[in-house]
Amino acid sequence: MRARRRSYLSLLLVAALIGALAAVGTVVFRYLIFFFQELFWPKGETFLARVQAAPWWYKLLVPTIAGLVVGPVGAFWAPEIRGPGVSEVIAAVVRHLSFIHHRVTFLKTLVTSFLLGAGASVGREGPVVHIGASIGSSLGHLWKLPLEFRKVALACGAAAGIAATFNAPVAGTLFALEVILFDLEVSHLAHIVVAAVVASVVAHHFWGPLPTLAGVHFQDESHLFLALYLLIGLVTGLMAIVFIRLMSFLEDVLVRFKLPLWSMPAVGGILLGALALKFPQVMGVGYETINAALEGMLLPSQAISLAFLKLLATCLCLGAGMSGGILAPSLVIGACLGVGLGSSLGQLFSLPVSPVNCALVGMGAMVAGGTLAPITAIITVFELTYDHNVILPLMVACVASVVIVRGLFGYSVYEMKLLRQGHRLLRGHDLNILRCLPVKDYMIPPPETVRVDTPLGELIRRAIESPYPHFVVLNRMGLLAGVLSLRDLRPALPLQRDLEPLILAYDLMTREVITISEKGDLGEALEIFQQHPVSFLPVVGEDNPRRVLGILRREDVLSAYHQKILKERVLSCPL
Repeated sequence: MRARRRSYLSLLLVAALIGALAAVGTVVFRYLIFFFQELFWPKGETFLARVQAAPWWYKLLVPTIAGLVVGPVGAFWAPEIRGPGVSEVIAAVVRHLSFIHHRVTFLKTLVTSFLLGAGASVGREGPVVHIGASIGSSLGHLWKLPLEFRKVALACGAAAGIAATFNAPVAGTLFALEVILFDLEVSHLAHIVVAAVVASVVAHHFWGPLPTLAGVHFQDESHLFLALYLLIGLVTGLMAIVFIRLMSFLEDVLVRFKLPLWSMPAVGGILLGALALKFPQVMGVGYETINAALEGMLLPSQAISLAFLKLLATCLCLGAGMSGGILAPSLVIGACLGVGLGSSLGQLFSLPVSPVNCALVGMGAMVAGGTLAPITAIITVFELTYDHNVILPLMVACVASVVIVRGLFGYSVYEMKLLRQGHRLLRGHDLNILRCLPVKDYMIPPPETVRVDTPLGELIRRAIESPYPHFVVLNRMGLLAGVLSLRDLRPALPLQRDLEPLILAYDLMTREVITISEKGDLGEALEIFQQHPVSFLPVVGEDNPRRVLGILRREDVLSAYHQKILKERVLSCPL
């Protein structure tokens, strides 16, 4: 017990070190962005003012040259630096034994700060997550930590990165739990919290303890406005789907032209520059646009236009393979869309709509829809303002946004990117692990079958004697007719005495049966179990979909998955 306590405390110290180093990496990253912005755009007090003061040819030249410089790095030396970075961290946790190349810490910092300095329309939060996770990975492998804690070390670095950049330790912790990790022992939660807190303390030393949006307060109003925020959440959810689909579409378009991989960021840069000739607000992270939305300086039509233009600019950059995140662009898009929609409805119905309220709600809803992490989105916006009045409207809008994305599309921006890379993940499970496990090797013979003409009394007797809570119902030819469970029997129990001879299995069974073919695999089965509330699947023949060969239980699929993971962990542990 004493040894276990020493091990636990030593791992807490490791988590604190990861948090401190990730915070330092975040600070260096931020200062590099400022350095490159002043280098490329020397005139003006803010970044937007510098871009507006630049000549037209300069707006085209700078992002194009930046794309030419970083393109070969991502094409030939470090392909993992392309894109947001969060997807790569998730893949490392699930599939790559929690390993991220050591070079990522340096190259991701340098390349992304260079692109952001040149005006790329991407965020700095995703790269910060990647940088922090790579620090956690490097320390975990340097000290040969167990695989389980190497996974937690990545999450510690990711949480620390978010905590340091947003000055939001709770949001960083929840991001690591809701986005990076899915299955976590409670004992490891303390390590992630320690990393996030240490990172926030270090960040306070450089830019103070105030919230990122200091001075912004949610204005108190009637609960009737919750209907407005619900509508903003629904529309923002649709916008998030457009965001995810357009990013993939533009990437496919550039690939279809068969351009060299190293040249694609330059193409994205020149298209971004062309867009910025008329709309310079699309360049850079976009916090100036958020401030304008919060201060009510945007007309409804202007706000909605900027939301779509920022979405297009970000999709061009990320679709072209630039390095950068999606959280900051999501905040910009959500703020503009919230203000535009809220102000338009306010003018239409003569309502005293607050631009601050609509902007904050839109920001949270867009992040929730894009990441499918509503709790992280709610706490992030709360910690940006430290105003508890924003929580209830945020909950309404964020949940609405997530419901729209889940119901109409089904994937977050990170899950979609992983899917396009060939990583089939479902709620943290790597389905590719189960693709090589055939259903016929894990099914069992049908334990209990009944005929369609079995009377109610016989069914009740069989249910009492059987250890199984369900029956497969066969017709007179021995083929699948339906499924009968205890839940189906329950409504007929009060009628047993009077109508027992008249009620048959056919009258009570579920006729619409979800099945799986004998040629299927456990990955397909897991997807079906996640989508439908069933405890087992009848396994049917390939030649005849009504011929029952056996059943596959949910617990058997999960057991096979965990055994496969356990085997990989044992084989990966050092002797």
